[in-house]
Amino acid sequence: MTAQERVERAAASALKVFPLPSAVLFPHTVIPLHIFEPRYRAMVKDALATDRVVALAQLEDGWEGKYEGRPPMQSIMCAGVIVWDEEVEEGRYNILLQGVSRIRMVTELTTDKAYREVQALSLPDLPYQGPEEERLRQAVFELAGRVPPTFAENLLPVTARAAGGKLADVVASAISPEAERRQQLLAELDVKRRLEAVLEDVGELIARLQPVRPLGPLN
Repeated sequence: MTAQERVERAAASALKVFPLPSAVLFPHTVIPLHIFEPRYRAMVKDALATDRVVALAQLEDGWEGKYEGRPPMQSIMCAGVIVWDEEVEEGRYNILLQGVSRIRMVTELTTDKAYREVQALSLPDLPYQGPEEERLRQAVFELAGRVPPTFAENLLPVTARAAGGKLADVVASAISPEAERRQQLLAELDVKRRLEAVLEDVGELIARLQPVRPLGPLN
């Protein structure tokens, strides 16, 4: 069973959700997480014993002061698969969560579990080809001359191979640190508009940075 099929199966029944206001996961990217709250330690333990599928979600505005309960979650999330795990002291976990697909929450389930579960629809990107792709690749190439070499060396090969919505997602994940902006890009389901939005963000970043070294051709 593919990762996409696992996500779709979990979404149709009971998808485990980790609301984390400080982090937004994109499809095709990986995020490291340290799990220490008892309810989410239980969630990870159950996920590891079953399909390893977990969704990362943002909370609606006004969640402060209500986090220990069940404050409303934003409907667009990213579901992923735990690709690496390590249990550490006191039953805590370090995990790597690999994003697989956007999902739209349909309803939150009422269960006796400490953590939250939803039913949802998977929202895989439709195929797309357009001039925005090459413009974004060239912008990333220009950006690479203005950032530390290790950052550029990681980003350039991925950008060269990715296309369509995946291209927008991997670049957004690399250059957009603010959770609010990342959630806006995650919630943009139109691939063309997402590429344009990420291109705008890269352009703004380029404008703030000075070139640090010459680069060869992007290939």
